[in-house]
Amino acid sequence: MIRKAVKSDEAAIRACAEKAYGRYVAAIGRKPAPMVADFASQIAASQVYLATDDGDNVQGFIVFFPREDHMFLENIAVQPAATGRGIGKSLIAFCEDEARRLSLGTVHLYTNEKMTDNLSMYPYLGYREVERRTEDGFKRVFFEKHLGCSDGPPR
Repeated sequence: MIRKAVKSDEAAIRACAEKAYGRYVAAIGRKPAPMVADFASQIAASQVYLATDDGDNVQGFIVFFPREDHMFLENIAVQPAATGRGIGKSLIAFCEDEARRLSLGTVHLYTNEKMTDNLSMYPYLGYREVERRTEDGFKRVFFEKHLGCSDGPPR
């Protein structure tokens, strides 16, 4: 199930981010940006959604919000024990559906160049690499996906 995060979810979201991104700290040389995000502010702004199991345990989360003419997918993480179950794919599809619902034509995102799994996963999901640059001291790879917009989900 995917649901909007609430204030009481912050600790579980932070724990998920720590577990999901912790393996990259050594390669990057410091904690990646998603590990130090201001989740409290993002939750308050209704930008965080959770994938939960039947017991409402956090399996993953996504942070996204509209920016001008596109949806910006800022962060996505899945509990390491839950990888390979389609949770990340479902969260990204949810973000894309919300972009379509808002008549936004594209989803933009970036990842760190050291997160090599992402560099192959995003193209597999239809995202196209558009740029590489250093930003905030991180070497980032930027992607976008053009969407077919509609007036909401099929009826």
